[in-house]
Amino acid sequence: MRKFLAAALTLLFGAGLVLSACSSKPTPGRVMVLGLDGMDPETIDLMMSEGKLPNFAKLRQDGAYGKLTSQKPLLSPIIWTTIATGKTPDQHQIGHFVAVNEKTGEQLPVTSQMRKAKALWNIASEAGKQVGIVGYWATWPAEAVKGTIVSDHTCYHFLFADGATGATDTAGIISPAALEPVIRPMIRRPGDLKLEDTREFVNVTPEELDRPFSFEDDLSHFKWALATAQTYQKIGLFLWERERPDLSIVYIEGTDSTAHLFGHLFRAQGLAGELAEQQKRYGNAVEQMYLYADRIVGDYMKAMDDNTTLVILSDHGFQLGVLPDDPSKLRDMRRVSEQFHKIDGILYMYGNKVKPRSRIDQATILDITPTVLTLLGISPAQDMPGRVLGEALTVKPPARSVASYETGAQVAAAKGAQDTSVDPKILEHLKALGYLDAQSPKGKRNLAAVHFQNGRYAEAAKAYEELIKEDPNDGALYASLAGTYGVMGRYDDALKMLDKAEQIAPLNPETYHNRGVILERQGKPQEAAKQYATALRYNSDYEPSRAALVRLTGSANVNRPRTDAEKLAATLAERASTEARKGDYQGAMKTLDEAEKIAPRFAMVHQYRSNVAFLMGDRARAIAALETALEIEPDNALFRTNLQRLMEGEGK
Repeated sequence: MRKFLAAALTLLFGAGLVLSACSSKPTPGRVMVLGLDGMDPETIDLMMSEGKLPNFAKLRQDGAYGKLTSQKPLLSPIIWTTIATGKTPDQHQIGHFVAVNEKTGEQLPVTSQMRKAKALWNIASEAGKQVGIVGYWATWPAEAVKGTIVSDHTCYHFLFADGATGATDTAGIISPAALEPVIRPMIRRPGDLKLEDTREFVNVTPEELDRPFSFEDDLSHFKWALATAQTYQKIGLFLWERERPDLSIVYIEGTDSTAHLFGHLFRAQGLAGELAEQQKRYGNAVEQMYLYADRIVGDYMKAMDDNTTLVILSDHGFQLGVLPDDPSKLRDMRRVSEQFHKIDGILYMYGNKVKPRSRIDQATILDITPTVLTLLGISPAQDMPGRVLGEALTVKPPARSVASYETGAQVAAAKGAQDTSVDPKILEHLKALGYLDAQSPKGKRNLAAVHFQNGRYAEAAKAYEELIKEDPNDGALYASLAGTYGVMGRYDDALKMLDKAEQIAPLNPETYHNRGVILERQGKPQEAAKQYATALRYNSDYEPSRAALVRLTGSANVNRPRTDAEKLAATLAERASTEARKGDYQGAMKTLDEAEKIAPRFAMVHQYRSNVAFLMGDRARAIAALETALEIEPDNALFRTNLQRLMEGEGK
């Protein structure tokens, strides 16, 4: 969400139109963008049908709406930077959540210095527009703009007991720095929340609420999400009224964090054991966060005038009410992973220049920057691949009169020169701390995948080769490089990489899948099917191999042919799995006892027994069950690896 330029006003009028002396030139209008991370369109539809989201309902009735299609990988920093720049990840170079300080090894959120493309606030500021940016991803250190940037470190900085990450330094948090004393009183920290602030979301005691902050604690993490949302909501409205920016962008993360923490509990039925206890405490959190988001939308609608356009969007949807196959993962409820993300987010437009009661068709995250620029009266650049969402607007999309905005400080930064958009003293200070030497190894991996997805195979291969030089013991990198070689027709090189990948990481399904693809291309379908089956053996949810196996054999059943007894035992084992996923571990064990009586030499039964025993905290029983499973299937690398991990946990 970053920059706009004013096009010639003559483009808005017919040639030769004469204005009277008392006429005034129409202004492009102000634009307010509200980002609600991870907010799911289907959940909004469900709650709206129940009459629970009145402000979203008004947006739909009187504005334009549709789904906003995202891009993989579905990780927030990447997507939000794509939204803000109108550029793809290989262009803007933000590839993950974190970077690593090469001097200290410390992890920190990605920084504005890593972004290699101009954002909406840069373009708008250079066009003479006033901007107000609050909480947006990768805005620290805050750049100098015409207006204000309250960076994403504003609340990140106050997560910890000492007020900062290892220090009390506040360099680069807000631009201009002189505004920091004004903003600081609006910042809510997790410890500021009282029982009345959290009561509608979670059912906890005052003693639990007062626990020392720790991100490993689910309640602490939720308190951070709520306090941060309240902070950015308040600051955004303050700047809108006080500074009257032409462009306001406010980012709210709490909708996504709450879903990661408690999304599995959303309207879930039949939970038992520890999951039932979780539901009593946190079962309403997601729904209440959606209701809170609706209230935020209402507050911003009230702040609008007739010259304002409101744009509300999310970077992706979220799969709610789904229990993972392994309930033990819920003990670390910070499931910050794209596993539960859905490709479609939300998009609503309302107010000035928006067609009432209109639908937005097939919008993508690359379309936001060109559309917002148009609303501001600034020409989208020719090198922005997205389109202006003209079907939702009452103004005609302008001709693109600008080839590119990628000139000046940002381009110099990309080439290694100092970025003059940040105070040089702040840059010097942060560089001394090692922050500006930070790199993002996981980001490099994601950007290599983007090259592959976009058909730039030579660039992807080069990127994976460089990553392997940096980390020669990462089996997944060899598997990805092999996949790239395979697409390029370098089958022998690919197979060598896959042998290396299997040696390092024998449970990675990608290794076996890629080998299967190559064998298919070599005209060996039976051997390929075995590889796809092996991939599914180690990850039954690996959809590429499942689809390939069905295509080759008509079935995705990767187990050996079963007797009638084994078929019945498998049915019981799956029932036990469902019981365990809902927290009924004792019931799952009883069902597995029944299955074992029917088919005592069926490995699946013992595998599932080991999983349930581990969930119950009975490590010795889990080890014994896996030893039995491995005796039945001695070539099963999954059994062997899990047994080793269990025994290492025992200290053996």
